This record gives sequence, structure tokens and C-alpha cells, in this order.
Amino acid sequence: MFHELKGRIKEKDQSAPYFKNGYWYYTRYEEGFEHPIHCRKNGSLKAEEEILWDDNEEAKHHAYYEVVSFSITKDNRWMAFAEDITGRRMYRIRFKNLETGKVSDNIIENASSDLAWHNDNNQLYYCLKDTKTLRRYQVRCYNRASKSDELVFEEKDETFICSVELNKDFEHLLIGSHSSTTTEFQFKSASDNSPFKLFLAREEDHEYYVELDGDKAIIKTNKGAENFQIMQCFLADTAYESWTMIQQHSETIFVEDFEVFRDFIVVQEKVNGLSQLKVYNLKSGKNAIIPPFEETYTLYIGTNPEIESDKLRLGYSSMTTPPSVFLIDMNTFEKELLKQMEVVGEFNAVDYHSERIWAKARDGVEVPVSLVYRKDKFKKDGKNPILIYAYGSYGSTVDPYFSSNRLSLLNRGFVFALAHIRGGEYLGRNWYETGKLLQKKNTFTDFIDATEHLIQQKYADPENVFAMGGSAGGLLMGAIANLRPELWKGIVSQVPFVDVVTTMLDDSIPLTTGEYDEWGNPNDKQYYDYMLSYSPYDNIQKMDYPAMLVTSGLHDSQVQYWEPTKYVAKLREYKTNDAPILLFTNMEAGHGGASGRFEALKEIALEYAFIFWMAKIEVK
Repeated sequence: MFHELKGRIKEKDQSAPYFKNGYWYYTRYEEGFEHPIHCRKNGSLKAEEEILWDDNEEAKHHAYYEVVSFSITKDNRWMAFAEDITGRRMYRIRFKNLETGKVSDNIIENASSDLAWHNDNNQLYYCLKDTKTLRRYQVRCYNRASKSDELVFEEKDETFICSVELNKDFEHLLIGSHSSTTTEFQFKSASDNSPFKLFLAREEDHEYYVELDGDKAIIKTNKGAENFQIMQCFLADTAYESWTMIQQHSETIFVEDFEVFRDFIVVQEKVNGLSQLKVYNLKSGKNAIIPPFEETYTLYIGTNPEIESDKLRLGYSSMTTPPSVFLIDMNTFEKELLKQMEVVGEFNAVDYHSERIWAKARDGVEVPVSLVYRKDKFKKDGKNPILIYAYGSYGSTVDPYFSSNRLSLLNRGFVFALAHIRGGEYLGRNWYETGKLLQKKNTFTDFIDATEHLIQQKYADPENVFAMGGSAGGLLMGAIANLRPELWKGIVSQVPFVDVVTTMLDDSIPLTTGEYDEWGNPNDKQYYDYMLSYSPYDNIQKMDYPAMLVTSGLHDSQVQYWEPTKYVAKLREYKTNDAPILLFTNMEAGHGGASGRFEALKEIALEYAFIFWMAKIEVK
């Protein structure tokens, strides 16, 4: 199975270059190597290549290795980069002199991936993590020359984390404070030593996000606007009363993201679950929508580091279209394909069909489900095995995306379904609000109801229904296994959050306090009782369970390894049938699984092998 998945990867490959501060940046892979090589070229793509960092060289010394971010000084002479050597997402920051190629002995430990250089090319702003809870709680400034390190800001509220970034205009530094439902920002000049100034004080349940351009700010806000709206103000007066409207709130349009250019603002919207990009031309005062490409797809704003540009990079894929990078002229809307992922072997997009259907939930709500299958393997006769995937938490939306690995399922007659259940923001902010806290069970029943709809409509063989989800999606897997165990032939539960009550009661373990806005605080009896009523571990019963593959990582920072381990132990004790309950623990990785493009495939191969084993499909 692993060799089949690996065989679709173009081993010698390169990303679409992007231009920033005089250089073209890209990553490339060499044949037979696991990790990326980070590169740049000065001024022209025809210039000589400069290798910034070769992950493969450093990975020789670690069981796990990943460079998660890097930042280069305005004078292009120094690079700071954050690397992970355990998979626990406790990063260390290192420095490289790009003129001499020498890597400094200076190392900052226990950091986040945030890296923001001051324009003096010497001071680096970064975030420090608490070694016990892993909360990003301090913004600090490291002086590369003097090797001094000073505290700039400390987030005292344990339900918040902090962030720091250099704004796209290269003129401002931004500190953010974030909880699940509330934000606050501070800003300062990136060219002097003035103190940070509060943009707008935090207010419970007010989320706002700012991008600065010279003397003004563009703001995405949900104040009095559940689906968010876009406003602006001058930095001289950032009081809310001074904000003016750019794009007004809509009950039917959810504002996902935005990008600021000198002469344009691009707003990423979601309408009835599908993303679209609206371009505001600040010179003409007009706005227009970039036309969609297909019926159901994933569309997002790409990497656009140059504020002066009139070209927009966007990312696009669908369940039948490999990931693509387009360049859009914001004046004419002419588009140019810069890069599309190449699938090695016999792949032709026209052999596959993708569609979106709507399943009625038990409370009458229509739940969208995206489907893909191979045309010559599918008949709507109720005889196709099916794998249904969902996440459904934190407002995180899983859009219909392409996976070359998934072809191994489709080519063997599987239907793949992506259920856009409540708890995500696929249908707007209310879709999230009605799938969290004391309405969390909607997430689980939506998944079950969508599955039953797929069976009723003959998309699925009722004897070969498989489910998959990870992390909070693993909580979903645990809940559906308890609620409707007979519905599933097999369940793949990846790094699952399954011991909800015990974990949320322990505020000493990583990330607990920041989760209260999502699940509730179990020290409040109302939330304790509700959590207890669905927590997978606490609701295991003596009954027949479906076959399960449960995965975990020893260094997992999000879901500690003991959670899936004790869950499996209890399942094995209580189940009344002989269905296998398997546990795979990666002893050298964390929440995201193995590092390296091939090593990661081994875990997917394991999951697919389990599914094919249960479906009695031979892998040759």
C-alpha cells in the first residue's frame, strides 16, 4: 500500500515561486529525499540559486525534523527559522548569516513559530511557550548582536494565547491576543523603538483582525455582525466609533479571510458553503467577484507578500482537480496557472466525478455532503463501500480537496464522502455556534444522519460503511461508535480527543484553559453534565463495537498519548464481540504524525490497509 501511494508522488518537484523584498522564494524536493530544500533567487528566476536551508541534512540527526517557519531581515542578510525536533510543537529558533552561510550558536528554546524582525535587522520578536501547558504566553525581543532577550508583553489570561508578526507593509509590528471567541491587537512602528499601542481593547465575544497599510487599517470584525464584515480606520484614531464600512454584514455571506494591497482589497467569502473572492479596486471604487471554476471546490487566498502588487495568487483544488496555484490580474481578472500538482501514473481527472448533496438532519437542518467516486466503478445501487470523513469543531472548515492518496480508495470502488457537519463554519458562523458547547451533540447526530442518508440514497453499501476523523474529529469518531455502533464496519480514529471530562478538568496539561470556549468549563456543573453525556471514554458500554484503528503520537502536544491508549484499553475490556480494536502509537512523532513526505505515507498506508482488510478487498 505504501509503495502504491508513494508511486503517485513526483519526487523531484518544486513549489511555485513567490516574490518578496527583491527575491524569489520557493521550496524544492530531490528524488529519494524526504524533506524540502528552501531556496531563493535574487531579482530574477534566472539568477543563481541560493539554498537557505536543506532540511534533509539536519534531519539526519533527528528521528523527527521539520522547519515550520522562517523569516529574513529587511536587508536580506540574516534568517531566523523555527524548527521542531520532537513533533511536540515546542520549537527552537536558530539564526543563519546568509552572507557567510554560518549558523549561529545562539538558540531560543520553547518558542512558537512566530518570527518578526524589526527593520534594524537585529531585533527579533517571537513568542515563548509555557513548558508545561504549551500556551503561547509571552512576546519577547531577542537582540541578535548583544544576545540580550527582554520581555515585551505577557498575556496573563490563561484562556488566551499571544502572537506577533511583521505586517505586510514592512512598516508595522503587530501583537495579537486570541481566545476562541475574542481577540485584541497592539501595534507599533517596525523602524523605531516606540512602545506598542493598543488598537482596540478586548471585549468578550468580539473577534477582530487587522492588516495595516501605511496610516490606515483594514479590519475584519464580528461586532454586531455574526458572519463578519470589513471596515477601515486611520491609525491616528482606532476607536470603534471611527471605523467606516467597506463590506457590510450579510446573513447569507460569511467573510472567511481578506488580503490587503495598496490599490486593492480581496475578501474571501463563503456563500452556501462555497468560497468566492471579491476584489475591491480602491482607485475605481468598484468591486467584482472572481468567477468560480467548478460546482464544488476549495478556493483560498494564497501567498501574497508584496503590498504594491496588482496580481493576486490564489490556491484552488477540488475532489477531482489537483492543488493549483493561479495568478489573477486584479484589473482584468485574467488568470494564469502557475503550478498544478502532478500526479504520477495513470490519473485522468475526467475518470472521476464529484458532487454535493444535502442530507436532512433529525432536527430538519440540511447538512451538505461532498462526494467523489470513480465513474466506471460506481453505480447508484447501494453496493459501493464508502469512507465518510469529518471534523466538525472550532469553526474549522474542511473544504472539498484533492488527495492523490485517496485514489487508492476510489480505484477500488470506494465512494469518499466529506460531511460538512455543524461545528465547522461551512455554512457560516451560526453553523459553528450550533455545534459547540451545549449544542455539541449536533456534530455527532449530523454525521450519523448524513451517513444514513447516503445509505438510503444508494450511494453506500450498508455492510461496508467506514468512518474517519482526527483530533476533535476523533472525538466525533468515539461519539458515533457509542451512539450507533452497528452502522459502521470500521472506524479510523486519528489522535482522538476521547477523554473529554478528565482532560478538561486538568488545567495543568497542555492547551486546556484555551478550550473552555469550545467545550465549556467542566467546573461548571451544567457543562460537566453535558460533557459527561457524550465523552467517548465515559460512555463506553458492554455491547458490540465496530472494528477500530486508533492512532496516537508519543510527543503529541494536543492530545496526550495516554488518552487514546486508555480509550483502547477500556474498549477492549467492554466490547462483547470479536471485532479488532487496534492501537498504533508513533513513538517518534506528535499530533501531526511523522515528518517527511514518505514517512507520513506509511501511516496513511496503515489506515487504508485496515479499511481494505475489513472490507475484504485484497491489495496487490
